[in-house]
Amino acid sequence: MLYRQLSKTVSRAILLVIISFCFLGSAALALDGNEILRQVDRNMQPPSYEMYRKLINIEPDGRKKEFVLYTVKKGQDRMVALFLSPASEKGRATLRLGDNMWLYIPNVGKPIRITSLQSVVGGIFNNSDILRLDYHVEYDAEKITDQGENYLLELKAKSAAVAYDRLEMQVDKKTLLPTTIECYAISGMLIKTLRYAKIEDFGDGLIRPSVLETDSPLNKGYRSVMIFAKVRKKELADEVFTLNYLPKVHELR
Repeated sequence: MLYRQLSKTVSRAILLVIISFCFLGSAALALDGNEILRQVDRNMQPPSYEMYRKLINIEPDGRKKEFVLYTVKKGQDRMVALFLSPASEKGRATLRLGDNMWLYIPNVGKPIRITSLQSVVGGIFNNSDILRLDYHVEYDAEKITDQGENYLLELKAKSAAVAYDRLEMQVDKKTLLPTTIECYAISGMLIKTLRYAKIEDFGDGLIRPSVLETDSPLNKGYRSVMIFAKVRKKELADEVFTLNYLPKVHELR
């Protein structure tokens, strides 16, 4: 009798230990959406780098307009883009410092303020797309859903100054790279969809999408494409990210 009672007590204790380990293990493995978002940013670009981009705006009748930009970025919130072509845009440069943006036009001289929702190239990409900061700098992950091969991150803007109030980002589980991002206004209206494609090895351990396409239900029939090339680490002085340096950005190439 005593043996049976002792055996039951030991069995219950073991069961409680197993349940406790299971609970703690699940908690330890709980997904952290903000950490995944920070890893997405680390996978998309080095902390300080240069790159070339071709932007193509495609109209419903098939007509295209192309721009080539040389871009440098340092840290999480400093970025400069210099227009190399077409000839009519050559020498123009844009600067982003946090939420603030400027456009430098050679014949005008003094940089002018621009906003995130404007577009210096027309088309579907706006200035916040062209001068994009790290995602985790502008957004918090409020919810993460395991969808099998992907994570769905529901992101909320940290401030009203951010171009899109909410993003729904599909992240590939194996690569922790974004595949599709739906961008919503504060009203809940879908503004545009961004689609990353064509994973490419840029060297030095950087493997990421080389193409970004977008369309918008607000501009049916129009598409814009951004093609990335020569994305590589580059040490940059702080003075590069100043208004006074905009006329000299071409010297970095």
